[in-house]
Formats: sequence, structure tokens, C-alpha cells
Amino acid sequence: MPVNPPPKTQLDLLVSLESGKVVTQGSISRRLGVSIGMINALLKRAVHKGYVKVTSAPYKRYAYYLTPQGFSEKSRLVAEYLEVSLSFFRQAREEYAELLERAQRSGFRRLVLVGSGELAEIACLAAREAEIEFVAVIDRTTNRERIFGVHVVRDIAELDGVDAVVITDATAPQDAFDRLADLFEEQRILAPDLLRISRAKPQGAKDSGDSDDRRAVEQEAVAP
Repeated sequence: MPVNPPPKTQLDLLVSLESGKVVTQGSISRRLGVSIGMINALLKRAVHKGYVKVTSAPYKRYAYYLTPQGFSEKSRLVAEYLEVSLSFFRQAREEYAELLERAQRSGFRRLVLVGSGELAEIACLAAREAEIEFVAVIDRTTNRERIFGVHVVRDIAELDGVDAVVITDATAPQDAFDRLADLFEEQRILAPDLLRISRAKPQGAKDSGDSDDRRAVEQEAVAP
């Protein structure tokens, strides 16, 4: 099966090898957060394309280093990644600006961010341009007291009089929406289109036939 990794993964691999140090595929796997099998496939691809050379090292280890073609490819991937990142930043800022403008029109004044990652920072930038302030950031995983100058709480129950929530959780946006849907009217849950959140209510409990359906699908998948 051909390997077509995302540009960011390819870039991370080349960056991890550019020093020419002796490394193991396991250490690269941990650094990049992908499986050893994927690292092995990526290395074979890089060697085949002439981006990487391999030399033997003691104790059945190997040193990987970039060729001139490898450094050129790294530069190309950096430019591509920056272009994609800037495009994403512009899209996110525009979508959050539109959400905040909608909030203003609806009379929402006390807004809360749900999620403290990069999207929260982008939303804060959009808020400054619109002269809007967020009451708090909800993040159950951090120990920080303030993020981007905004007070952090662990649970929305700690807040009173929240007019609307703005989803900035890029890790599990759908889960965040589903939790908030039990607490707020749909129009008070603001989320940019880029998060691809489904606002349809989840189906009810699965019936007893679901397991039979799954078995039938599995049998069909392996049928000759």
C-alpha cells in the first residue's frame, strides 16, 4: 500500500533526522506520535526518493542523515506547511469574527470559551478586534489560572449568567458540543464551520439487532 502521509508528518520526520545523529525508529515514533510501522514505511519512502541516507552504527543501530535533496524537500515542506497554517489562521479568524458579530447582534455579552488551544488564542484575537471580552475559558485538563489573559475554570457550573459559549476545542469539538447541548439552547452554542460539528441530536439507545447488523457487515467484508 502506498504511503501518502500528511506534509506535516513528512516535515517532522525530516526535521528529526537532519542532525545526522544515531536514532532508533522507536525514538522517532515517540517524538512524532505515530506508529513504528508508519515510521518504517516513511523512512523507506524517504530513502527511495533520495532524501535520506543510512549508515550502520554499533549495537545494530543506524544513523540517518539528510541528503542535499532531503534538505531541499524539507525547505519545500516548510513553505507548504506555513502556507497551509497561515491559510488556516485566516479562515479561523474570519469564522470566529463572524460568530462574535452574530453574538453581538443577538445581545450576548457574557461569552465563554470552551477549549484552551490555538483556536482559543485566535478567538481572543478576533474578540479584541470586535471589542468583546470573554468571561472565562473552560478547560478541565490545565492547571493554569489564566490563558491568553482570560480566567480559567474547570467546569461551566462555576460560572453564572453565561449568555453563550464559543467552542475552541480542536481535539474533541463534537464531544464539547454534545455536552453543552444539555445546558444551552442551540443558538447559544457558537462554533466555526471549520470544526465540522454536527448539530443533529444523537440517536437513542441501540436496539438488539445492532450486533447482528455488525456481524453481517463483517461477514460481507470478508466474503469472497
